[in-house]
Amino acid sequence: MIASTDAAADGAAQVAHRRAIRIWLGVVALMVFAMVVVGGATRLTDSGLSIVEWKPVTGAVPPLSDTAWQAEFEKYQAIPQYRLLNQGMSLGEFKFIYWWEWSHRQLGRLIGIAFALPLAWFWWRGWLEPKLKPRLLALLALGGSQGALGWWMVASGLSERTDVSQYRLAMHMTLACIIFTAIVWVARSLAPGRERDAVAPGQRLVASALVVLVLAQIFLGGLVAGLNAGLSHNTWPLMDGYFIPPVADLYVMKPGWVNHFENVMTVQFQHRMMAYLVLAVLAWHAFSLRHAGAARRRAIALLAIGLTQVGIGIMTLLLMVPVWSGLLHQACAVMLLAMATVHAQAVHRDAEGRRPVGTPRLATADRTA
Repeated sequence: MIASTDAAADGAAQVAHRRAIRIWLGVVALMVFAMVVVGGATRLTDSGLSIVEWKPVTGAVPPLSDTAWQAEFEKYQAIPQYRLLNQGMSLGEFKFIYWWEWSHRQLGRLIGIAFALPLAWFWWRGWLEPKLKPRLLALLALGGSQGALGWWMVASGLSERTDVSQYRLAMHMTLACIIFTAIVWVARSLAPGRERDAVAPGQRLVASALVVLVLAQIFLGGLVAGLNAGLSHNTWPLMDGYFIPPVADLYVMKPGWVNHFENVMTVQFQHRMMAYLVLAVLAWHAFSLRHAGAARRRAIALLAIGLTQVGIGIMTLLLMVPVWSGLLHQACAVMLLAMATVHAQAVHRDAEGRRPVGTPRLATADRTA
């Protein structure tokens, strides 16, 4: 009986610890979501090059005097973006773009603190299970690399270009979404077991593939943003009168592979086609799981978000990418990614046959006692 009571107490403590860790990761995931949206606003307002230095610690303090503001403005005036695009910008206009970039970087710092300090506390308290520790350390390392990648991206626009490299922008945004995906996956792995469905191995593979497809589409969207490709070919469903433009136009650059990253028409075209592919897979997946209970409901929710995202994307294109619509499009993409991650994690957990946290061993111990 004493062993049974101790086992019950240990199981209850584990449940409470997992719940606390899950809430913490959920808050961090929301912060990363906000980071992606603020990053989108920074891009859409052309604010990303307003701070020309990387000061991870001291950069948290913004200019506090007129002299300090003037010094920051003079640093910005020395880069090509100001000389070629924003010549004559007022100090007030500079402050507008500065605050967007500062807010983006500051949110990154806050995310680092919000992750590292609770991680240290949970570790010290002994609340982290052995399998969880390397996963959380990997997330911490990814977060640090994201900051370095962000500065590498900014640096690409400080000497010769008037904007950042579309390659680096797409990588920066995609890594943020990979981090978001990993956090959501780990958090959901700590949730108590619920209704489980028998999902065929093929459909589990499709669920995982959907996460990869959405991430690939986000990368392509980063290329579109980096090239301002959404400001051209603003018709739908045709591009310059074609559903599939002539190959000569899609591959006008040499060597041919460059078109996939630098040809505005090709970059936008492949973003459109990937959207259709993702939507088709979502529809087929939902149909295939029509008898699968909770999995079916998640697949339908995925399809609904996907349809919404495509609609927002079309609207954004037709309106020539106003800031509000561009941000809505980016936010909905992350929501689709979140739902795809939750769904994939759930079907894989179902396949592993896990039971609710704490229940199996407690029940066994009680029966033995």
